[in-house]
Amino acid sequence: MCEAGAAQAREARPAQGRAVATDRAPEAQGSCEGVQEFYTGALVLSYSAMFHAARALLFRDGWTEKSHACVVAYLRARYVSRGKLERRYLAMLDAARLERHETLYGLEVTVAREDAELTLRAAREFVSRVAKLIS
Repeated sequence: MCEAGAAQAREARPAQGRAVATDRAPEAQGSCEGVQEFYTGALVLSYSAMFHAARALLFRDGWTEKSHACVVAYLRARYVSRGKLERRYLAMLDAARLERHETLYGLEVTVAREDAELTLRAAREFVSRVAKLIS
Protein backbone atom coordinates (compact mmCIF):
# COMPACT_ATOMS: atom_id res chain seq x y z
CA MET A 1 0.00 0.00 0.00
CA CYS A 2 2.86 2.37 0.68
CA GLU A 3 4.78 3.97 -2.17
CA ALA A 4 7.71 5.14 -0.01
CA GLY A 5 10.42 2.81 -1.25
CA ALA A 6 10.78 -0.26 0.94
CA ALA A 7 8.24 1.03 3.47
CA GLN A 8 4.97 -0.85 3.36
CA ALA A 9 1.65 -0.79 5.14
CA ARG A 10 0.21 -4.00 6.45
CA GLU A 11 -3.27 -5.06 7.46
CA ALA A 12 -4.14 -4.45 11.08
CA ARG A 13 -6.86 -4.94 13.63
CA PRO A 14 -8.52 -1.58 12.99
CA ALA A 15 -10.53 -1.19 16.19
CA GLN A 16 -7.62 -1.95 18.49
CA GLY A 17 -5.09 0.17 16.60
CA ARG A 18 -7.47 3.09 16.12
CA ALA A 19 -8.22 3.20 19.84
CA VAL A 20 -4.53 3.21 20.77
CA ALA A 21 -3.56 5.84 18.18
CA THR A 22 -6.57 8.01 18.98
CA ASP A 23 -5.67 7.94 22.67
CA ARG A 24 -1.99 8.71 22.07
CA ALA A 25 -2.40 11.74 19.80
CA PRO A 26 -3.95 14.10 22.39
CA GLU A 27 -1.70 12.64 25.10
CA ALA A 28 1.40 13.43 23.06
CA GLN A 29 0.07 16.87 22.19
CA GLY A 30 -0.68 17.62 25.85
CA SER A 31 2.78 16.43 26.88
CA CYS A 32 4.54 18.76 24.48
CA GLU A 33 2.70 21.85 25.68
CA GLY A 34 4.23 21.48 29.15
CA VAL A 35 7.79 21.31 27.85
CA GLN A 36 7.73 24.11 25.30
CA GLU A 37 10.87 25.65 26.80
CA PHE A 38 12.67 22.43 25.92
CA TYR A 39 12.59 23.02 22.19
CA THR A 40 13.87 19.66 21.05
CA GLY A 41 11.34 17.83 23.18
CA ALA A 42 8.54 20.12 22.07
CA LEU A 43 9.37 19.51 18.42
CA VAL A 44 9.62 15.73 18.80
CA LEU A 45 6.45 15.46 20.87
CA SER A 46 4.55 17.75 18.51
CA TYR A 47 5.45 15.47 15.62
CA SER A 48 4.49 12.47 17.75
CA ALA A 49 1.00 13.93 18.20
CA MET A 50 0.69 14.34 14.43
CA PHE A 51 2.04 10.86 13.75
CA HIS A 52 -0.38 9.15 16.13
CA ALA A 53 -3.31 11.14 14.74
CA ALA A 54 -2.35 10.05 11.22
CA ARG A 55 -1.98 6.44 12.41
CA ALA A 56 -5.56 6.59 13.68
CA LEU A 57 -6.69 7.12 10.08
CA LEU A 58 -4.67 4.13 8.90
CA PHE A 59 -6.07 1.95 11.66
CA ARG A 60 -9.60 3.10 10.90
CA ASP A 61 -9.03 1.97 7.31
CA GLY A 62 -7.66 -1.40 8.43
CA TRP A 63 -3.95 -0.71 7.95
CA THR A 64 -0.88 -0.11 10.06
CA GLU A 65 2.39 1.49 9.05
CA LYS A 66 5.87 0.06 8.75
CA SER A 67 7.59 3.45 8.68
CA HIS A 68 6.97 7.13 9.28
CA ALA A 69 7.36 7.84 5.55
CA CYS A 70 4.72 5.24 4.81
CA VAL A 71 2.16 7.20 6.83
CA VAL A 72 2.76 10.24 4.63
CA ALA A 73 2.50 8.15 1.45
CA TYR A 74 -0.71 6.53 2.67
CA LEU A 75 -2.35 9.86 3.49
CA ARG A 76 -1.30 11.23 0.10
CA ALA A 77 -2.82 8.25 -1.74
CA ARG A 78 -5.96 7.74 0.33
CA TYR A 79 -6.87 11.18 1.59
CA VAL A 80 -5.18 14.01 -0.30
CA SER A 81 -5.58 12.58 -3.80
CA ARG A 82 -9.28 11.92 -3.09
CA GLY A 83 -9.92 15.40 -1.72
CA LYS A 84 -10.59 14.23 1.85
CA LEU A 85 -7.57 16.01 3.35
CA GLU A 86 -6.08 19.29 2.20
CA ARG A 87 -2.54 19.12 0.84
CA ARG A 88 -1.29 21.63 3.44
CA TYR A 89 -1.92 19.14 6.24
CA LEU A 90 0.18 16.54 4.48
CA ALA A 91 2.91 19.16 4.05
CA MET A 92 2.73 19.93 7.79
CA LEU A 93 3.09 16.27 8.71
CA ASP A 94 5.93 15.64 6.29
CA ALA A 95 7.85 18.77 7.31
CA ALA A 96 7.51 17.81 10.99
CA ARG A 97 8.59 14.25 10.17
CA LEU A 98 11.75 15.48 8.47
CA GLU A 99 12.51 17.97 11.27
CA ARG A 100 12.06 15.27 13.88
CA HIS A 101 14.34 12.92 11.97
CA GLU A 102 17.05 15.55 11.59
CA THR A 103 16.69 16.56 15.23
CA LEU A 104 17.06 13.01 16.50
CA TYR A 105 19.59 11.63 14.05
CA GLY A 106 21.40 14.65 12.57
CA LEU A 107 24.76 15.94 13.72
CA GLU A 108 24.83 18.90 16.09
CA VAL A 109 21.25 20.01 15.51
CA THR A 110 19.90 22.82 17.66
CA VAL A 111 16.17 23.40 17.62
CA ALA A 112 15.26 27.08 17.68
CA ARG A 113 12.33 28.29 19.73
CA GLU A 114 10.58 29.45 16.54
CA ASP A 115 10.87 25.99 14.99
CA ALA A 116 9.48 24.32 18.09
CA GLU A 117 6.58 26.78 18.24
CA LEU A 118 5.83 26.39 14.54
CA THR A 119 5.74 22.61 14.87
CA LEU A 120 3.54 22.85 17.97
CA ARG A 121 1.04 25.07 16.11
CA ALA A 122 1.10 22.67 13.15
CA ALA A 123 0.45 19.73 15.49
CA ARG A 124 -2.56 21.45 17.04
CA GLU A 125 -4.00 22.15 13.59
CA PHE A 126 -3.21 18.70 12.21
CA VAL A 127 -4.63 16.78 15.18
CA SER A 128 -7.78 18.91 15.09
CA ARG A 129 -8.25 18.29 11.36
CA VAL A 130 -7.71 14.54 11.67
CA ALA A 131 -10.15 14.40 14.60
CA LYS A 132 -12.80 15.84 12.27
CA LEU A 133 -12.03 13.15 9.69
CA ILE A 134 -12.36 10.42 12.29
CA SER A 135 -15.61 11.65 13.81
